[in-house]
Amino acid sequence: MRPISCWSRPDAMRAALIWLAVLVLSAVPVVLSLASPLLQWRDPVYIAAGATGVLAMALMPLQPLLATGRLPGLGGFRGRRLHRIIGALLLLCLLLHVAGLWITSPPDVIDVFLLRSPTPFSTWGLLAMVALLLSAAITALRKPLRLRWRLWRVAHLGLAAVVIGGTVAHALLIEGTMEPVSKALLSLWLTAAFAGSLAAPLRHRASARRQG
Repeated sequence: MRPISCWSRPDAMRAALIWLAVLVLSAVPVVLSLASPLLQWRDPVYIAAGATGVLAMALMPLQPLLATGRLPGLGGFRGRRLHRIIGALLLLCLLLHVAGLWITSPPDVIDVFLLRSPTPFSTWGLLAMVALLLSAAITALRKPLRLRWRLWRVAHLGLAAVVIGGTVAHALLIEGTMEPVSKALLSLWLTAAFAGSLAAPLRHRASARRQG
Protein backbone atom coordinates (compact mmCIF):
# COMPACT_ATOMS: atom_id res chain seq x y z
CA MET A 1 0.00 0.00 0.00
CA ARG A 2 1.48 3.37 -1.03
CA PRO A 3 2.01 5.91 1.79
CA ILE A 4 -0.15 9.02 1.63
CA SER A 5 1.85 12.23 1.57
CA CYS A 6 0.82 14.95 4.00
CA TRP A 7 1.42 17.48 1.23
CA SER A 8 -0.46 17.72 -2.05
CA ARG A 9 1.58 18.18 -5.23
CA PRO A 10 0.97 21.97 -5.40
CA ASP A 11 1.99 22.30 -1.75
CA ALA A 12 5.12 20.25 -2.33
CA MET A 13 6.02 22.36 -5.36
CA ARG A 14 5.48 25.55 -3.40
CA ALA A 15 7.66 24.26 -0.56
CA ALA A 16 10.41 23.28 -3.00
CA LEU A 17 10.35 26.73 -4.61
CA ILE A 18 10.51 28.44 -1.22
CA TRP A 19 13.52 26.38 -0.15
CA LEU A 20 15.21 26.96 -3.51
CA ALA A 21 14.78 30.71 -3.09
CA VAL A 22 16.12 30.55 0.48
CA LEU A 23 19.15 28.54 -0.67
CA VAL A 24 19.94 30.89 -3.56
CA LEU A 25 19.48 34.10 -1.60
CA SER A 26 21.63 32.84 1.29
CA ALA A 27 24.30 30.82 -0.49
CA VAL A 28 25.04 32.97 -3.56
CA PRO A 29 26.33 36.02 -1.63
CA VAL A 30 28.64 33.79 0.41
CA VAL A 31 30.00 31.95 -2.65
CA LEU A 32 30.54 35.16 -4.61
CA SER A 33 32.32 36.82 -1.69
CA LEU A 34 34.72 33.87 -1.43
CA ALA A 35 35.44 34.19 -5.15
CA SER A 36 36.20 37.91 -4.91
CA PRO A 37 39.47 39.00 -6.55
CA LEU A 38 40.06 41.21 -3.51
CA LEU A 39 40.96 38.07 -1.56
CA GLN A 40 44.01 37.32 -3.69
CA TRP A 41 47.19 37.31 -1.63
CA ARG A 42 45.22 37.97 1.55
CA ASP A 43 46.09 36.29 4.83
CA PRO A 44 43.93 33.22 5.68
CA VAL A 45 42.87 34.82 8.96
CA TYR A 46 41.62 37.90 7.10
CA ILE A 47 39.69 35.73 4.66
CA ALA A 48 38.13 33.74 7.50
CA ALA A 49 37.16 36.91 9.35
CA GLY A 50 35.37 38.28 6.31
CA ALA A 51 33.73 34.96 5.47
CA THR A 52 32.24 34.57 8.95
CA GLY A 53 30.75 38.04 8.69
CA VAL A 54 29.13 37.25 5.35
CA LEU A 55 27.91 33.88 6.63
CA ALA A 56 26.29 35.53 9.65
CA MET A 57 24.40 37.95 7.41
CA ALA A 58 23.31 35.10 5.13
CA LEU A 59 21.87 33.19 8.11
CA MET A 60 19.99 36.15 9.57
CA PRO A 61 16.93 36.06 7.26
CA LEU A 62 16.19 32.55 8.48
CA GLN A 63 15.65 33.74 12.04
CA PRO A 64 12.35 35.64 11.64
CA LEU A 65 11.05 32.97 9.24
CA LEU A 66 11.80 30.18 11.71
CA ALA A 67 10.41 32.11 14.67
CA THR A 68 7.06 32.56 12.93
CA GLY A 69 6.89 29.10 11.36
CA ARG A 70 7.00 30.29 7.77
CA LEU A 71 9.50 27.80 6.40
CA PRO A 72 7.93 24.61 5.03
CA GLY A 73 8.49 21.62 7.27
CA LEU A 74 9.88 23.72 10.13
CA GLY A 75 6.86 24.98 11.95
CA GLY A 76 6.17 24.91 15.67
CA PHE A 77 8.75 23.54 18.07
CA ARG A 78 11.15 22.37 15.34
CA GLY A 79 11.34 25.85 13.87
CA ARG A 80 11.92 27.54 17.20
CA ARG A 81 14.60 25.01 18.16
CA LEU A 82 16.46 25.67 14.91
CA HIS A 83 15.97 29.40 15.55
CA ARG A 84 17.90 29.00 18.80
CA ILE A 85 20.62 26.92 17.12
CA ILE A 86 21.14 29.51 14.39
CA GLY A 87 21.18 32.20 17.06
CA ALA A 88 24.11 30.40 18.67
CA LEU A 89 25.81 30.13 15.26
CA LEU A 90 25.39 33.86 14.76
CA LEU A 91 27.16 34.50 18.05
CA LEU A 92 29.97 32.15 17.03
CA CYS A 93 30.32 33.89 13.66
CA LEU A 94 30.42 37.25 15.42
CA LEU A 95 33.18 36.14 17.78
CA LEU A 96 35.23 34.67 14.93
CA HIS A 97 34.68 37.79 12.80
CA VAL A 98 35.87 40.15 15.54
CA ALA A 99 38.72 37.85 16.59
CA GLY A 100 39.96 37.59 13.01
CA LEU A 101 39.87 41.35 12.55
CA TRP A 102 41.71 41.78 15.84
CA ILE A 103 44.46 39.41 14.75
CA THR A 104 44.89 41.14 11.39
CA SER A 105 44.69 44.72 12.66
CA PRO A 106 44.32 45.38 16.42
CA PRO A 107 44.54 49.21 16.12
CA ASP A 108 41.54 49.30 13.76
CA VAL A 109 39.44 47.19 16.14
CA ILE A 110 40.43 49.38 19.10
CA ASP A 111 39.38 52.48 17.14
CA VAL A 112 35.98 50.89 16.48
CA PHE A 113 35.40 50.08 20.15
CA LEU A 114 36.47 53.60 21.16
CA LEU A 115 34.13 55.11 18.53
CA ARG A 116 36.92 56.92 16.76
CA SER A 117 37.04 54.89 13.55
CA PRO A 118 37.01 57.11 10.41
CA THR A 119 34.86 54.55 8.54
CA PRO A 120 31.09 54.86 9.21
CA PHE A 121 30.46 51.18 8.41
CA SER A 122 32.50 50.23 11.47
CA THR A 123 30.14 52.10 13.79
CA TRP A 124 27.12 50.35 12.29
CA GLY A 125 28.87 47.00 12.74
CA LEU A 126 29.59 47.79 16.38
CA LEU A 127 25.95 48.75 16.94
CA ALA A 128 24.75 45.47 15.43
CA MET A 129 27.25 43.51 17.52
CA VAL A 130 26.17 45.09 20.81
CA ALA A 131 22.49 44.54 20.00
CA LEU A 132 23.12 40.88 19.13
CA LEU A 133 24.97 40.31 22.40
CA LEU A 134 22.18 41.97 24.38
CA SER A 135 19.56 39.90 22.56
CA ALA A 136 21.43 36.71 23.42
CA ALA A 137 21.77 37.83 27.04
CA ILE A 138 18.08 38.57 27.61
CA THR A 139 17.16 35.29 25.94
CA ALA A 140 19.52 33.28 28.14
CA LEU A 141 18.39 35.11 31.28
CA ARG A 142 14.68 35.27 30.49
CA LYS A 143 13.67 32.48 32.85
CA PRO A 144 16.14 33.24 35.68
CA LEU A 145 15.02 36.89 35.64
CA ARG A 146 11.37 35.84 35.24
CA LEU A 147 10.84 38.25 32.38
CA ARG A 148 7.26 38.36 31.18
CA TRP A 149 6.80 37.02 27.66
CA ARG A 150 5.42 40.29 26.28
CA LEU A 151 8.26 42.35 27.75
CA TRP A 152 10.87 39.89 26.50
CA ARG A 153 9.32 39.80 23.02
CA VAL A 154 9.25 43.58 22.70
CA ALA A 155 12.89 43.79 23.81
CA HIS A 156 13.89 40.88 21.55
CA LEU A 157 12.21 42.40 18.50
CA GLY A 158 13.61 45.83 19.24
CA LEU A 159 17.15 44.49 19.50
CA ALA A 160 16.61 42.36 16.38
CA ALA A 161 15.62 45.52 14.49
CA VAL A 162 18.88 47.15 15.58
CA VAL A 163 20.88 44.06 14.61
CA ILE A 164 19.31 43.95 11.16
CA GLY A 165 19.49 47.70 10.54
CA GLY A 166 23.10 47.83 11.70
CA THR A 167 24.08 44.77 9.69
CA VAL A 168 22.49 46.05 6.47
CA ALA A 169 24.09 49.48 6.84
CA HIS A 170 27.44 47.87 7.71
CA ALA A 171 27.34 45.65 4.63
CA LEU A 172 26.08 48.24 2.15
CA LEU A 173 28.65 50.85 3.18
CA ILE A 174 31.58 48.46 2.73
CA GLU A 175 33.09 48.23 -0.73
CA GLY A 176 34.64 44.86 -0.09
CA THR A 177 34.41 41.22 -1.07
CA MET A 178 30.62 40.98 -1.28
CA GLU A 179 29.26 41.24 -4.83
CA PRO A 180 27.04 44.39 -5.00
CA VAL A 181 23.87 42.94 -6.56
CA SER A 182 23.71 39.81 -4.39
CA LYS A 183 24.53 41.95 -1.34
CA ALA A 184 21.67 44.31 -2.10
CA LEU A 185 19.25 41.42 -2.64
CA LEU A 186 20.34 39.79 0.63
CA SER A 187 19.85 43.10 2.45
CA LEU A 188 16.39 43.49 0.94
CA TRP A 189 15.43 39.92 1.81
CA LEU A 190 16.68 40.30 5.37
CA THR A 191 14.68 43.49 5.86
CA ALA A 192 11.54 42.02 4.28
CA ALA A 193 11.76 38.81 6.35
CA PHE A 194 11.94 40.79 9.57
CA ALA A 195 9.14 43.15 8.54
CA GLY A 196 7.00 40.12 7.70
CA SER A 197 7.64 38.62 11.13
CA LEU A 198 6.14 41.70 12.79
CA ALA A 199 2.87 40.92 11.06
CA ALA A 200 2.96 37.22 11.93
CA PRO A 201 -0.43 35.67 12.69
CA LEU A 202 -1.45 35.79 16.31
CA ARG A 203 -1.67 32.01 16.42
CA HIS A 204 2.12 31.76 15.96
CA ARG A 205 2.69 34.25 18.77
CA ALA A 206 0.29 32.48 21.10
CA SER A 207 1.89 29.10 20.33
CA ALA A 208 5.37 30.49 20.95
CA ARG A 209 4.19 31.95 24.25
CA ARG A 210 2.74 28.63 25.44
CA GLN A 211 5.73 26.52 24.37
CA GLY A 212 8.39 29.27 24.72
